[in-house]
Amino acid sequence: MTVAIRLKQLLDSSQIPYKIEVHPPAYTAEQVAEAAHVSGYDMAKVVIVVADGKHVMIVLPANHRIELPALQALLGAKELRLAQEAEFANDFPDCEIGAMPPFGSLYNLPLIASEALRQDETIYFNGGSHREIVQMKREDWERVAQPSWGTFSRIAV
Repeated sequence: MTVAIRLKQLLDSSQIPYKIEVHPPAYTAEQVAEAAHVSGYDMAKVVIVVADGKHVMIVLPANHRIELPALQALLGAKELRLAQEAEFANDFPDCEIGAMPPFGSLYNLPLIASEALRQDETIYFNGGSHREIVQMKREDWERVAQPSWGTFSRIAV
């Protein structure tokens, strides 16, 4: 599998410059960052949560962890939990599971981004496979992805 078709079409139609980098297969955001020789601060990971029964796409730096109470308050959700892969696999038909790009609109999901991502000029993220990442300017990603922003993550220790 290569970069998700929907993602490529979105970036190309938006005339957003980006690069695709190939790396050895990796399955966690931290492993991807290491395999691609990218800082964990610059590598964005996607996590799917279930907020009051609905899927929400969360994006944060690879070296961060979600603080669930802070995210729950931000979302105004009565119930919040991490989704199991089997629950959301069908939401991403053009992606390998766990390699979803951080563009909620492509998959009809709300997109919430950690403020920590705003620290860098460049962002890297999975493009739909466990062997390729996409590199682009963070401000270009922000313009096209149009996330809602919040403070709900911290560096993992």
